[in-house]
Amino acid sequence: MLGKFASNNGLHTPSASGGFERHVFEAIAGVFRQCEGGYAGLYLINGIGLVGFRDPHGIRPIVFGSRRSQSNALDSASKPPPPPNSSPQLPDTPRKMSSAAGKLDYCFASESVAIDTLGFTLIRDLKAGEAIFIDMSGNVHNKICVPVASKPKLNPCIFEYVYFARPDSIMDGVSVYESRLKMGEKLAKQIQERYPNHDIDVVIPIPDTSRTSALQTAHFLNRPFREGYIKNRYVGRTFIMPGQAARKKSVRLKLNTIKSEFNGKNVLLVDDSIVRGTTAREIIQMARQAGAKKVYFTSAAPPIRYPNIYGIDIPTRRELVAYEREEHEVAEHIGADWILYQRLSDLEDCVKECCKEDNKITSFDTSCFSGCYVTGQTIGDDYFKRLYSKRDHSDAAEEAGASGHEFSGTNGNGASTNQSAIPPLKLSKHTENSNFTNCESLGNDNRRNRESPVGGSCDSLMNSQKGGNN
Repeated sequence: MLGKFASNNGLHTPSASGGFERHVFEAIAGVFRQCEGGYAGLYLINGIGLVGFRDPHGIRPIVFGSRRSQSNALDSASKPPPPPNSSPQLPDTPRKMSSAAGKLDYCFASESVAIDTLGFTLIRDLKAGEAIFIDMSGNVHNKICVPVASKPKLNPCIFEYVYFARPDSIMDGVSVYESRLKMGEKLAKQIQERYPNHDIDVVIPIPDTSRTSALQTAHFLNRPFREGYIKNRYVGRTFIMPGQAARKKSVRLKLNTIKSEFNGKNVLLVDDSIVRGTTAREIIQMARQAGAKKVYFTSAAPPIRYPNIYGIDIPTRRELVAYEREEHEVAEHIGADWILYQRLSDLEDCVKECCKEDNKITSFDTSCFSGCYVTGQTIGDDYFKRLYSKRDHSDAAEEAGASGHEFSGTNGNGASTNQSAIPPLKLSKHTENSNFTNCESLGNDNRRNRESPVGGSCDSLMNSQKGGNN
């Protein structure tokens, strides 16, 4: 995407009279025409300014914040302090910041928590298809860079609310924490509907993401909430780890049980989601080894039965534990006495009910649950056939101990180039001799176990490159 953005000729011939924002927005429009999928971008243009943008469907998040400029701190030190309890209002829209002339500092981030931590005030999320450009004078320019005829519409990825986002973030006006409380509430109501005579003794979350939902589930079931698993914070998220063996081993390294919370009890485990089932199976086995009589399992998300093509590493259906399995079959597979998933309609309502009156979200990207892709792909079309083929090749290479992967068709942001066919990537001599041991930014199972070049840095990867050979 960076290459496509930089290819706009206007970016290389800035006008002395200003108006450079027009070239920036034209370049963003060009990116939107050529790249489809879920992505958010943030580019620093040397000597020109900063631009942030969001894909035309608003799938991936990006927020915008501001604060009074601190660049003139010495001048302000001589001024009298503001009255107690006073908080000067910041301009609340980019339009009102269009003539700020260096009086404000700005910040972009994928989540509002970063805005808060840095001492900025959250202004708002970028709209679907919007770009915000800040020039070197501190003036702000914004534009929807998608033709009105294409009707850009916000379809945020609902999995952000389930799993990815921090609970203290605000995304598209919705508190992630409050939406997860709703998820726990609706799980409890569904349990009461389906198992009115349940024998649950205690509710235990799988740390950390599901803790908020589990707390509310316990409240509505009138059962104690207990911490039964302690997390090793030095182990990463397991479902995105490369290779089944690595994921399985990491579960035991990641969690340990407090045996007194399981011994002799019927426990309800609450997790945010179930992807491959590897983590769930190990967790349930750990509960039984700790003395649990019965183990029930609930997921704050619906069954994941379809690949995600917008940047999440669940690319083929056969890897998903819920693929071609009913609930009782999944329960048997992971070793639970029964399993209960959130209904998709309930999950959507959890977010919608937390929306502000003046900022309603009416639709979401729910592709990994529903198989409906907002960018128009259909299961079984050529795109998925190529994706499956490349994934099969990668799995075979992994099992054989190989380290090389070919061109995949999607980049780390989940964007795909708008081409009728995706050829294998021909690597440059420099890339062939480069190695990526120290690179932590390579998406979707793409971490290389090879020596690093001088300096230990990693090469920038363009659209969909998963490059390297032996």
